[in-house]
Amino acid sequence: MAAAERVSAGRVFTLRAAVVAFVLATWEAVSLSGLLFRDVVPSLGAIARALVRTLGSAEFYGHLAVTAGEVGAALVIGGAAGLVAGIALGSSRFLSRAYEPYVYYLGPTPKIIFFPVMIMWFGVASGSKIAMGAISCFFPIAISAAAGVRAIDDVLIRVGRSFRASPWQMATRIYLPAMRAALVNGLRLGLGVAIIGTLLAETKLSNRGVGYLIIQSYATFDMPRMYALIIVLFVLSIGANALLGRLAESRR
Repeated sequence: MAAAERVSAGRVFTLRAAVVAFVLATWEAVSLSGLLFRDVVPSLGAIARALVRTLGSAEFYGHLAVTAGEVGAALVIGGAAGLVAGIALGSSRFLSRAYEPYVYYLGPTPKIIFFPVMIMWFGVASGSKIAMGAISCFFPIAISAAAGVRAIDDVLIRVGRSFRASPWQMATRIYLPAMRAALVNGLRLGLGVAIIGTLLAETKLSNRGVGYLIIQSYATFDMPRMYALIIVLFVLSIGANALLGRLAESRR
C-alpha cells in the first residue's frame, strides 16, 4: 500500500509539474510572438528580474506589512463576528428561520458596493480597508459555523444541557471542539475573501499597501512589476491557506 501511495503521489506531482510547465511555455511563446501590445505579456525573464527587484526593496516590505495588518485585523473582526453569528444561527431554530436567509442572500453580493459606505463611516485610511475585509469574510465563516453546529452529534448537546452548561460553556466546550473541521474550512474561505476585499479597497483609494503598488504599476504600465507583485501575493496566500490546514491537522 505504501508503494502504491508513493506511485500515486509521483503521478500527481508529475501532472502538476506538466501543467505548470505548459502554462509557462505558453506564456513565453505569447510574449515572444508579438501578437499583443508590447509588455502586455512580458517575458518570464522580465518578470523574474522585476520579482528580484521587488523582493530586494525595503519599500515593498513596508507596504506588505500594511496589507498583512489590514487582512489580519479584518479576519479577526469578521471571523469573530461570523463565528458568533454562525453558532447562534446553528443552535437556535428560531434565529435560523428569522435571520439565516439574510446571510445567504447577502453572502454572494459583491462587497465592493459597500466601499463608499465604509469610506464615509471609517475614513480613507486603513479603517475602511479593514471594514471591507471584515464584511467579506463574515459571511463564509458564519455559514460554515452554522453548518458545523448542525452537524454536531445531538448526544453531545444533550450532555451539555443536562449539566446545565451556560451558553459560553456550550460554545467553548461543546460546539467549537466538535465543529473544528467546518470552522477551519470557513476560516480558509474567509481568509481568501478577506484578502480580496482588502486588496480591492486598496486599489480604489489608498496610498499604502500591496494593492496600491499593483494599481500604481498598472497606471505607469510597469507590467513586469505588476505581475511580480501578483505572484508574490499568490504565493503568500497559498502559504497562509496551507498553514491553516496544517494547524488543523496538527490538532487532530
